[in-house]
Amino acid sequence: MGEWEGPGDPDARRKTETLTQVLMASWTLCVVLVLATVAGAVGETRYEKFLRQHVDHPRTLGLMGHRYCQVMLARRQVTASGRPCKPSNTFVHAPAEDLVATCRNPADAMGIHSTSSPMGITACRLRGGDTRPPCNYRARQLQHHVRVACLDGWPVHLAGTHASPDEA
Repeated sequence: MGEWEGPGDPDARRKTETLTQVLMASWTLCVVLVLATVAGAVGETRYEKFLRQHVDHPRTLGLMGHRYCQVMLARRQVTASGRPCKPSNTFVHAPAEDLVATCRNPADAMGIHSTSSPMGITACRLRGGDTRPPCNYRARQLQHHVRVACLDGWPVHLAGTHASPDEA
């Protein structure tokens, strides 16, 4: 009694079938989760990521100074729990169409396009040298030209900003 009686034992067969079903369900769940993660990452174009990380037009009201950076970087998922803080990020307070139009401006030797006129921006810089959360940022509101890298006529990377030559 209680000993395994071989392949014909109904209890052993039932336990094996149950274990097989549990393993298959677990494997299926893992595959579904991996596919959902990949689909989510693929679902956002580079242009959409650029907009999410860098364009806030019109500027979100009610957030002043460093609070703007803390909230916007978290809200836009530029910073995420468990990941290092991003050293800097710039939000442009101009219509996305203006940045798309910048891609039609002549590019410099590095292939970077610059806006024709200055735009309102908020430059967020990490305070101190620690990149571990919580992330604390310093905010500066400026009027700068915005430099972007473009792909197929769409801005996909904010390459920096600069003051107008007459302001430098």
